[in-house]
This record gives sequence, C-alpha cells and structure tokens, in this order.
Amino acid sequence: MSPCPPSKEPVKYGELVVLGYNGSLPNGDRGRRRSRFALHKRAKANGVKPSTVHILNNPQASKAVNCKGQHSISYTLSRNQTVVVEYSHDKDTDMFQIGRSTESPIDFVVTDTVSGGGDGEDTPITQSTISRFACRVVCERKPPYTARIYAAGFDTSKNIFLGEKATKWKNPDGQMDGLTTNGVLVMHPRGGFTDESKSGVWREISVCGDVYTLRETRSALTRGKLVESESNALQDSSLVDLCGATLLWRTAEGLFHTPTQKHLDALRQELNAARPQCPVGLNTLAFPSMQRCSRALPALAPREDKQPWAYLACGHVHGYHDWGHRSEREPNAQRECPMCRTVGPYVPLWLGCEPAFYVDADAPTHAFVPCGHVCSEKSARYWSEIPLPHGTHAFHAACPFCATQLGQTQGCTKLIFQGPVD
Repeated sequence: MSPCPPSKEPVKYGELVVLGYNGSLPNGDRGRRRSRFALHKRAKANGVKPSTVHILNNPQASKAVNCKGQHSISYTLSRNQTVVVEYSHDKDTDMFQIGRSTESPIDFVVTDTVSGGGDGEDTPITQSTISRFACRVVCERKPPYTARIYAAGFDTSKNIFLGEKATKWKNPDGQMDGLTTNGVLVMHPRGGFTDESKSGVWREISVCGDVYTLRETRSALTRGKLVESESNALQDSSLVDLCGATLLWRTAEGLFHTPTQKHLDALRQELNAARPQCPVGLNTLAFPSMQRCSRALPALAPREDKQPWAYLACGHVHGYHDWGHRSEREPNAQRECPMCRTVGPYVPLWLGCEPAFYVDADAPTHAFVPCGHVCSEKSARYWSEIPLPHGTHAFHAACPFCATQLGQTQGCTKLIFQGPVD
C-alpha cells in the first residue's frame, strides 16, 4: 500500500468564540472582526521568548533599545529607572494577538459585547473597558499543540509598555512581571466540556503567564496571590474574560466532538416536522431558519404566525397572541399562561445556532430565562451554572447566545410542546 498523501490543510490549534453571539455578528463577520476566530499553524513560526534584560536609567535609553524592531516589554519603575526585557524569535511557537485595536499586530479584533445580542459597533459604548492590545495566545507548533495565554499584546512598535502606575513587580528569581489595567481573567471548568462539568475558579493571568487569585476589583493596584499549582495552558472550554467580552476556547479535538450547524439544522427540521401547535389558536408552529435565528435579536421578534413563543415560568409553547398582559409598560414581561395560569415572561423562541456552545448533540428542549434561546437540556443546565464576570467585581450566569443575564431562581426551563390534534 502506498502511504497516504500529506494533508494540505493547516493544523488547527483551536478556536476562540465570543460569548453573546449566535453564530455570527449581527451585521455579519468581516475580516478580523468576527464572532469566532480559528487559530491555525502558521507557515512560518512567529513566536517570541524572553532573552536580554536591560536596566535603564533614562527614557532616551529606553527608546534606543525599543528601536531595534525587536519585541520587548518595558516596565517603568520610576522616572529614572526602566527595565526592558527583549524578546527573541522562537521557532517552536506561533503567537496570536487579541484586542480592541484594528492595527495590524492584532489577529482577532474584539469589541464590547452588548447584553441581548446587540452589536457593539452600532450600540454606543461610552468607554470600552477592553484593552487595545488585550492578550496573546502562544501555541506550540508540535503535538500536543499546547496553547498558553498571556496578558497584554505587543503593539505596532512590538512593545508592551507597563507605565509607572501599572501593577508590576520583581519575582524572587529576579524576573519582572505585571498585570494589565483591567486584567485578563481565565477559568478552566472542572471536568472539561461535558454535562458533568462544574465551574472552576476565576484567576488572573500576568504578562508573563503566571496565575494569580483575583484582585479586589478589576483595576485594583494590589495583585492577588500566586497560584503555583495552576498554569496558563488553555483547556477545551476554558473561558477568557477581557473585561467587556468573554471568549470560549475550544481545542481542535473538542470541536471535532461538537454538533455541526448541519446537525443543529436537522434537529430544527425534526422539531418542525412534529408539527407543534399553539394550544389556543391551533395553528402549526415552526422555528425559523438557522440564518434567521443567528441574526435575530431575541426581544425584536416579528409577529409571525408560525414563530413559537413560550411562557418561561411554566414552559408552555404557544403562537403569538395579544392577551394576558399584567403590565402595560412591559407587555411581555408578565403574562398569564392560558394553559396553567402561571404568570411570567412571555417571549419568542430562537434556536441557539453556535455549535461551540453545545456540550452535547441532543435535541433542543430547553430555553434560557429570560431571553428564550433554545438548546439541549445539558447545554442549558451547563451555562446556567457558569458564573461570568460582569463589570468590575460581579459575576452572574448568562445566555451564551446573547449574553443576557439569566434569572437567579430559574436559569432555564423545559419547553412543553403540544402536538397536532388531528
């Protein structure tokens, strides 16, 4: 037998997927600004590793060092002293940079996620809390292709600059390290990405990749405690928070086991083929196409005859109707279900279309409360129990498809469909 021809597909290290988007950005993915970013092995290694350390006593000397076109990290200790750590080429790693900046060093442009599935580009955000050069992921070019995360990214002049006010320190081994203003937080769920996984502990990653307990608030000047037993190596389903957007890391192997969009669409068609009916109007209901679901904002559902709506307190699925209001100000916030008289939110149902957020490939049977995104039971329960950073020191569970904060007493509900009467 002749050997198999070598695959021309580049090795995929994994993907970073932004929480809060249902398969694509509302205005569509464009270039480096997208809802998910695949990290592939580069044609030529572009990783860097620390080499020479310079201790400089005046700012001019610092500029001279930084003009060499070489990567470096500058730690300003005082007006009279700066430590510059030069970085040299590393043939064994590939580096990918993530941040808000659209400048060329950034591989994946990430902007603030707006709760409810909106697009940060069209929604005025007074001041972004995501750093322009937020973090970098460094992947080993040889199996097992370990990916490691570091706070801060190199700017256009190939420099990371930690000014006088930045949190920084000298480690016992003499090496400098520091934290970015709002920090880069990482959480590795215990048990990987399965229905049996549990939330891990949120940690902060330093510029040199060490792991620390969280500061009192995101931008507090005092660092947390070093956690020597943990590393900055990303695992399948690790979460990375950039203070304004949270990213999910999926390894290539992990993605291999997730459902495809084709599979999710087959589940949608199967659901529609069962011809669920509105128990009041007796009209047949049908979930919209995957493309429509991925672009829809949950709160802005068209009043279509077939669009399924649900009373989230009890889970009864109906078509849209215009009665049972408990409040004129927020007509859908509190409605009385005509089937069981339970009072609660009444919302349109949209399928979750981003496969990376599913922990299994089961049928969509549960909806998140209060947004109405629908996915499998195990996926809904998983995300209902994962605390995500919110603001400078709060944490709460959120729908992965639109970033809406979930109900504290009820994060998801089982949907009750009525089959055809005939």
